[in-house]
Amino acid sequence: MTEEPVTVGVLSLHTSKESKAILNAVEALGHEGVWLREENLTVSVEGGEAVLEPDVDVVANRMLLSNTEQPCELLGIASTLSSLRPTLNEPQHVMTAFHKFATAAALAEAGIQVPDALLALDADNLNEARGRFGDEAVYKTAIGTHGGGTWKVGREEQVNPVVGERYAFLQSLIERDGEKHADLRVYVVNGEVVAAMRRYAPENDWRTNVALGGSVEAVEDLPAEVAEMAAESAEVVGLDYAGVDIVEGEDGWFVLEVNPTAGFKGLFKATGVSPAPHIARLAIEEAGGAVEEERVAELSARFDTSMPSGMPRKAMESVEPRQVVGYTEEVLVSGTSGTERVVAKSDTGASRTSIDTTLAAKIGAGPIKSMTKVKSGSVKSGKSRPVVDIVVGVGGDRHTVAASLEDRSHMEYPLLLGRDILEHYQVDVTRRFEEPAADAGEREEE
Repeated sequence: MTEEPVTVGVLSLHTSKESKAILNAVEALGHEGVWLREENLTVSVEGGEAVLEPDVDVVANRMLLSNTEQPCELLGIASTLSSLRPTLNEPQHVMTAFHKFATAAALAEAGIQVPDALLALDADNLNEARGRFGDEAVYKTAIGTHGGGTWKVGREEQVNPVVGERYAFLQSLIERDGEKHADLRVYVVNGEVVAAMRRYAPENDWRTNVALGGSVEAVEDLPAEVAEMAAESAEVVGLDYAGVDIVEGEDGWFVLEVNPTAGFKGLFKATGVSPAPHIARLAIEEAGGAVEEERVAELSARFDTSMPSGMPRKAMESVEPRQVVGYTEEVLVSGTSGTERVVAKSDTGASRTSIDTTLAAKIGAGPIKSMTKVKSGSVKSGKSRPVVDIVVGVGGDRHTVAASLEDRSHMEYPLLLGRDILEHYQVDVTRRFEEPAADAGEREEE
């Protein structure tokens, strides 16, 4: 190793707290961090030589693939860089990790216990095998994030092998009788467990994702077999750092997912430990740089998400543009048994997206997970409506939301986009997909 500073490039086209924390940790460890983004990244091939700018010694890959329409485009960019520089979380391994069924197959082949599952590209084949998964099964898209594209389905429910444009599969539901649904998130860096937390499903849900409102607590006494399972899972998939999700069933521990871009926020909240300095150290050492072990431990006790000096100046000087949606917008809406292309109305005054009952039945939205109270112009006190999970595709992005179910047959639009989706966009009320008569509209109660 050399005492000279090395340059670590963090490859991420989206602005995230995790990327900021890694870059800040690199700098705090005495080295240089550069955020590789749209504003500064170029690769030039000229005269038989490939030149990368900015010039970095190593790349930490944090490309977010799960919620993009064309993940192979981003994989291609990451593959380009990995052919030029040493890369953590190499793209060919990330490709396995972000496809949940590919992960399950790889782990099963390695002898790591995973839930029984079935991927079938034909609807008849998928539904004919439904009975082997019991009264309730998990139905999920092979590519998803933050719990998006994941449902519980009953024995008699018909499911489609494709949700939107994503293949989906059936999986056994792993639960322990009489216990609140919970799982473990174990964060592994370079084969070592950095921290672990237990995640509990929120009320009226069974998914434990923090992004969906799940609660967390630190796990101080992680069983040795679970730590070993997590480390081995990351190694089998080929990841240098990963969040490994593990659940305990009646027949032992099962690995659910191996996430290459797992968030740190919930983990740090629960444990007071940030994986960022550990990832920074691994990248620095991969490039031949030296790191003080004590400093890594010290930095792990804080989650520094301030703007790093390695952010391109052009990116710091401009507000990151958000995609624009119109007052009406054509979207894809998906459930467990189908997908429809519809025109939706944007309503920034509604906290929750709502869907027409006929459309919900057509796509297989559901099951009903809770009730919500909404305000209506005709009912001042509000009224209760069922809530169902749907996936809404807007442009190249996908959003899983809990939508209120209502009879919208008397309204022009079968789907109303609320702030649960619109918060990610800039709304231009002058832009319309078409010009139908406006409906009365309603407001969800906060």
